[in-house]
Amino acid sequence: MNYSRFLTAVSAARRPSPIRLLTELQQRSPPTLISLAGGAPNPNTFPFHSASIKMKNGETIEFDGTMMKRALQYSGSYGIPELISWMKELQKRLHDPPTASFSPERGQMEMCVTTGSQEGLCKVFEMLVNPGDTVLLDAPTYSGTLAALQPLGCNIVNVPSDQYGMIPDGLRDVLAQWDSHKPDSTTPKVLYTIPNGGNPTGASMTLERKQKVYELARKYDFLIIEDDPYYFLQFQKPWASTFLSLDVDGRVIRTDSFSKILSSGLRIGFVTGPKPLVDRVVLHIQASTMHTSTFTQLMVSQLLHSWGQEGFLKHIDGVVEFYRAQRNAMLSSADKWLKDVAEWHAPAAGMFLWIKLKGIKDTQQLIMEKALEKEVLLVPGGVFNIHSSEPCPYVRAAFSLSTPQQLDEAFKRLSALIKEAL
Repeated sequence: MNYSRFLTAVSAARRPSPIRLLTELQQRSPPTLISLAGGAPNPNTFPFHSASIKMKNGETIEFDGTMMKRALQYSGSYGIPELISWMKELQKRLHDPPTASFSPERGQMEMCVTTGSQEGLCKVFEMLVNPGDTVLLDAPTYSGTLAALQPLGCNIVNVPSDQYGMIPDGLRDVLAQWDSHKPDSTTPKVLYTIPNGGNPTGASMTLERKQKVYELARKYDFLIIEDDPYYFLQFQKPWASTFLSLDVDGRVIRTDSFSKILSSGLRIGFVTGPKPLVDRVVLHIQASTMHTSTFTQLMVSQLLHSWGQEGFLKHIDGVVEFYRAQRNAMLSSADKWLKDVAEWHAPAAGMFLWIKLKGIKDTQQLIMEKALEKEVLLVPGGVFNIHSSEPCPYVRAAFSLSTPQQLDEAFKRLSALIKEAL
């Protein structure tokens, strides 16, 4: 693939930082190397000495003096080597990407660590989206994506979707306005989607739909950004096949997150994709955050190495069990209080229920003003649309934090609120 045609002028102009390259080189060098090159501060001047982090299973993650010095120091922009290598093996096990066997030039699978998947998305958009470019996505979608895309001056085109995600026939209709044999400056270069447990809709795309979308990507030669923070929160096994697992060309850029399964505050995410593009994402990281916190990377890496893949997946099973019970509690309360005044689809993944209020044209005022009086808070659906000011009858309810009793009381209050508004 000709990856250069997808790059923005800003991204194409980025060059590797010589200092960052020396940092990467030093990490791979023997301890006998004497380096006078780096501008790293002396860790002996730092006030922190050691740390011991106790896990819920009684085990501990130890940072002795030597490890703490490394944890508090600069590290490479791709991520610490032991975390990247662990994650590459996990990606190969879960997704079996065809690109794993590619040559680097052809688009071999590469990874980097990002400060949450949100940073990864922002860097990917900065790399790919010029003012005036066309970006395809299935709204309603994650408001953070819209916040990152809209200031770039691109033309965001909505693709129809339902509870099973993006509709391939709808995408085909949207693409029909461009001739696939004569690409011009307005031909879409990028399609963005959340394939599992979409935020806010809870929609999950079927394998058949992914295959059809991927074939359209090949026909019209655009990249797919697979934003999958809820991949590990799928309520049924086997887990859905991913765009990465279908990627025979090297045209999928995937973002993963540990926020929903290990910690949202540690800010650990990953970008997986063809090496020429991931290498360029790293250039954007070099020029901004430089790297994700070495401390949090080491903390997570030690945990993953002590667990192994089986221990990690066992932990995921426990997380999924919790969220499945939470979802079921919310659905039960919805049936109890809202079936006459609202409609919804049970999500197959994630942590949200997308609710359409019957007889309510727009939920913005209802939620932002009246709901607070009833002491219940949801997100009005308009904020997830490309044009947030347009009327929207939906609300998003999260089942992650509240107890089943609180979920029940919240829907009781919401029911009363809707009935008063009708």
